[in-house]
Amino acid sequence: MKKTLPVAVILLLSACTVPRQASVSSVDANSGIVRLSYGQAVLQSATTDSYVANGMATKQCQQMGYATAFPYGQPEATCTTISGSLCLNHTITLQYQCRGVTVTPMTSTGSYW
Repeated sequence: MKKTLPVAVILLLSACTVPRQASVSSVDANSGIVRLSYGQAVLQSATTDSYVANGMATKQCQQMGYATAFPYGQPEATCTTISGSLCLNHTITLQYQCRGVTVTPMTSTGSYW
């Protein structure tokens, strides 16, 4: 019993945190909101790299004409798979607000000498 307890604790703790890659789930150009989502299974604590997620959101914002993205609000968890009264899978949604205006430099098409 004394030897199996540490092994059980190590196995239990090894599956706690799981890295996930967030992907763009929705974009609203009028309000300047970009939503990124990733999945989280039951008994897992999924995390995502905030630097990479912010880069993905900023790229989407720049495609809409904004300069950059800032985290907006708290992550939202939505249950996607239910078994009885237990939620088996969650979708975690991160929101980013687009701010600023992208300035594009004018290019010269010819010489005016």
